Amino acid sequence: MRKASEQEYVEYVTGRLPALRRLAYSLSGDRDQADDLVQEAATKLYVAWSRTPTVGNLDAYVRSILVRCFLDSQRKGWWKVRLAGAVPDVNRHTDDGPEDRTVLHAALAEVPPRQRAVLVLRFVHDLPVDEVAGLLGCSSGTVKSQTSHGLAALRRLLDSRQFAIASTGE
Repeated sequence: MRKASEQEYVEYVTGRLPALRRLAYSLSGDRDQADDLVQEAATKLYVAWSRTPTVGNLDAYVRSILVRCFLDSQRKGWWKVRLAGAVPDVNRHTDDGPEDRTVLHAALAEVPPRQRAVLVLRFVHDLPVDEVAGLLGCSSGTVKSQTSHGLAALRRLLDSRQFAIASTGE
């Protein structure tokens, strides 16, 4: 890669890093996995950087890479492998935001990965149906049905949590 081209890559990734981390965290619900997803997406972008001048919308292209990395990671399940009897030095992140956000993140984590990706892209990142379809490589109708199924699953999960919280007296 040319020196100037490499500098452009570094500047682009540096500028987009916060948005990529937000998207990755919204998809995965885990800060460490989000960092892994961003790193993998940035690596794939680096490999393809020489072809990016022909890409119409670079931000959409990078989001697509990130979403595909997330979906691939859900199929692989590599993070579920334990290399030791206990997880060493686990970083505990506390969310100082409202309790609703925590409940929503927990429920969203239980929605199937493709539906979760559609919900995050549509409602958290406010992307239109056609752009989500392009990112996921499917039709607009599929995005709409995945949205419907994802919202139904999320409602069921949230209703069951509300009932569980009310029945325990918390």
